[in-house]
Amino acid sequence: MNKIKVVAFDADDTLWINEPFFREAEQQFCILMEDYLTHQSISQILFKTQVDNLPLYGYGIKGFTLSMIESAEIISKGTLNVKIIDKIVKIGKGLLTKPVELIDDVEAILQELQTKYRLVVATKGDLKDQHRKLHKSGLGSYFHHIEVMTDKEKIDYEKLLLRLDVQPEEFIMIGNSLRSDVLPVLELGGYAVHVPFHTTWLHEHIEHPVIHDNFTSIKKLSEIKGLL
Repeated sequence: MNKIKVVAFDADDTLWINEPFFREAEQQFCILMEDYLTHQSISQILFKTQVDNLPLYGYGIKGFTLSMIESAEIISKGTLNVKIIDKIVKIGKGLLTKPVELIDDVEAILQELQTKYRLVVATKGDLKDQHRKLHKSGLGSYFHHIEVMTDKEKIDYEKLLLRLDVQPEEFIMIGNSLRSDVLPVLELGGYAVHVPFHTTWLHEHIEHPVIHDNFTSIKKLSEIKGLL
């Protein structure tokens, strides 16, 4: 890793807490619709609807809210009360006002690394919401570049590296998702570090272990200082 020039961080559930808020919102949605189906069945329908809608809405709270409304229509078989829709919209708006809770001793880590590397945020989600969270986090000044990506495929990272004017072997990505933060970067020839978070969206799971010379898994973010 002695060629590393750019250290990129995922944001949600790497720099700050995110997924537990979505799971809380999903639970509220299940309670709202429990007269129709079991919570498990409601969650399954919501998950399928979210994944089907990713090509249209992308990632983030707004797409999640629209998927809840569509799922409610499916679950109720078109008999949904307008008041229920209003409550679903309020669940979505509630997510947009959640506090930003930093993970681990993230600010101290960024403070130390910024003296040696260019630091970058590379995250998925809604542009406005991610910028809101970055502003509220107080971490913005540590980063050379902020990239809110519509997806995290190999081509998305290729475009990012082109904008940063770095080669894959000069780039390392740190995040909680093997699917989004690790596999595409390894495919590109860069380095990737997985920092597991206790709650991860099912869509980000992969079925096979990652074995690669450029891959490392750590238990907590603070361990990154021992790698770089």
